[in-house]
Amino acid sequence: MRRPALRRGSAGFTLVEVLVALVVMATMAAMAWRGIDALVRSRETAQGHLAQTARLQTVMAQWEVDLRALQDSHSPVQPLAFDGGNLVLTRQGNGGLQVVVWSLREGSLWRWESPAVRVVEDLEDQRQRGLQQLAQRNPSLRAFDGVASWQFYCYWGNAWSNCQSTGTTTSNAGPVKTTNPTPAGLRIAMQFAEGSGLSGTLTRELEVTVR
Repeated sequence: MRRPALRRGSAGFTLVEVLVALVVMATMAAMAWRGIDALVRSRETAQGHLAQTARLQTVMAQWEVDLRALQDSHSPVQPLAFDGGNLVLTRQGNGGLQVVVWSLREGSLWRWESPAVRVVEDLEDQRQRGLQQLAQRNPSLRAFDGVASWQFYCYWGNAWSNCQSTGTTTSNAGPVKTTNPTPAGLRIAMQFAEGSGLSGTLTRELEVTVR
């Protein structure tokens, strides 16, 4: 008995056709994966930039709070002093005076504040203690990363000048070097490091209020 012949259309796919289909599907999957990976990386980068920006805004807000609470202790410790690497402030805190030290070390901004003291003679000890604490790189004191350099300019009289400069007065013996009074304003210029998520230089001018 003769078997009925199979129709030509029911022969199915050949091995070559299957392999071609698999190659095409693999190529499309790889292209789709690359697109998704690029999208995820872009989102992570954008989130990192937003986080850095938000952190920087917090730092600037803290600077404003510190500068608005400056207190003249009428002691050798000035309300505001900058030595190039450290910005030392004396501010009014809850229960007394506080020493606040902002420092730039190894590409990071650090902030330390002392407990409140009631004796002005203790301010210098607190300042030294703050510098020692910052030298130990306590992670809890790190405020912001990614700063290559910074500079502060003080507003004295009617002009901005480097906060590290000092004034001179003239006496019978000639020019005498004096310490500048507390400025009315503070200009901060921060240069961001490569790979920090921020670029260029940030310049902010803040009002200084001394009680």
